[in-house]
Formats: sequence, structure tokens, C-alpha cells
Amino acid sequence: MSLNGKTLFITGASRGIGLAIGLRAARDGANVVIAAKTADPHPKLPGTIYTAAAEIEAAGGKALPLVVDVRDEASVQAAVDRAVETFGGIDICVNNASAISLTGTLQTDMKRYDLMHQINGRGTYLTSKLCIPHLKKAANPHILALSPPLDLSPHWFGPHVAYSMAKYNMSLCMLGMAEEFRGDGIACNALWPRTAVATSAMEFAITGAEGLKHCRTTEIMADAAYAIFNKPSREFTGRFIIDDTFLYEEGERDFDKYRMDPTASLLPDFFVPADSAPPPGVKIG
Repeated sequence: MSLNGKTLFITGASRGIGLAIGLRAARDGANVVIAAKTADPHPKLPGTIYTAAAEIEAAGGKALPLVVDVRDEASVQAAVDRAVETFGGIDICVNNASAISLTGTLQTDMKRYDLMHQINGRGTYLTSKLCIPHLKKAANPHILALSPPLDLSPHWFGPHVAYSMAKYNMSLCMLGMAEEFRGDGIACNALWPRTAVATSAMEFAITGAEGLKHCRTTEIMADAAYAIFNKPSREFTGRFIIDDTFLYEEGERDFDKYRMDPTASLLPDFFVPADSAPPPGVKIG
């Protein structure tokens, strides 16, 4: 298993899970395109495309930091062109950029609704679409969306229907594209965490600092993504993958190493189907 010399185009990779996936690939000597909007430091969230690039380089990879707005077709096209010009192609497309607002219908203004749908659904569709001509030329091409299984249980929609719709749009892209590009050998899969993951965005928007101890680290998602990218793309496609279940199938047995605080209970994430049991020995909640 190695991603040496492979080129990953990762949206929203200036921090969090996107950056963790890039760092895991960089350890093999991969090229990582950091396609994100944060050129200047955010007042409440750490990291920019440039600090991420420095981390990628320090980990052993080659980095290309690009200011990209996934809502803007010209912006994404320019970034894809630069990636191909710099590294000679694209092997892996990671749709990580996402917007969240856990609000009910009456509390969700249309500006926020539009933002979530433009970044999550449209952004995933657009980025994948523009990468696909280059992925067709790759030896083992993958598209991965950080999005949930398509479980249509009403309780996943009632509290925040706008966000759920936007997030599921990412998964629908993978469902459809897996079938559409099956003959081209492009794997299209979705990866989702069983538990909350400790990111600055999670701390800021949902859990607060105290809540992070009930989360897993970003490395669990990075390790799962790494294993996916090393699967044969013609054989491993159209999957909706839960991180720890998949890693268990791949031989991982130590899940305590991913816990922020081994003494704290794990906080379950949204959208995990009721029939998806954690690996043996792992207790959630």
C-alpha cells in the first residue's frame, strides 16, 4: 500500500479531516492539492492553505496550496488546471468541503440554506465533474466524499432538514457517479465517521472545548481514506463506508488510539444507521 507519486485534489484541506487525509498521503510522498478558501487566518479557526502546505511538505509530500471557492466553476476549473500543470494529472479527488447549520426549517434563513447546498451538493458535483477527465487517465482513480450512508430515517431529517438534504446530496453524487463511471474504472465512495471527530470546526460549531474529549481524532478518517485509496478502483466502488467498521475489516484492532480521551464516552455522529454495529470491543455513548 502506497500513495507515493499520486496526486490528491482535496477540497477544504486547510484544516481538520481534509488536512489529516492529506498528511497521511504525504507520508508516502504524495502530491497534495490544498483546494480551500482560507488564505488569511480565520478569526476563530486555525490554519490556512499555506500552513497546511507547510505541514504537507514537512510530512514528506509535495503541496500545492490554491485559493478555491467550490461554489465557483471558474475557480475550481482553474485549480484543476493548475494541479494537472504542476503534477501531471490527478489520481484522487476528495470532496471534503462542507457547510453546516443544525437548524430547523423556520430558523434556517435562505442564505444559509443556499450556502449549504452550494458547497455540499453542488461543490461535490462540480469538483468531481472537473476532475473526472483527468481521473480517467489515472491508473487507480478514486473519488471520495466525506458524507453519510443514505439512511432515510425521518429522525435524521426532522431537526435540521436543510443540512441533512445538503449532506445527503454529496452521497447521492457518489451513488450516481459510481454507476456512471463504473466502466471507466473510477471508484466513487462515501466515508463517514461513527463518532464525532475532533476538529476546530466541531469545537466551534457544536461541542465546545469540553465536548472534544468525547470525540475521536481526525486520524481515524485519514487512515480509513488511505485504505480506500489503495483498493482497486474497478472493484471497490459505490460503497457507503463507516470508518471503524471498514478499518476493522482491514485488520485494525486498536481503536483506543483514536480517542481524544480514553476515559470519556464516545459521542455518536449523525446519520449512522441503527443496524451499523461498532467493531467488537468498541462502545459508543
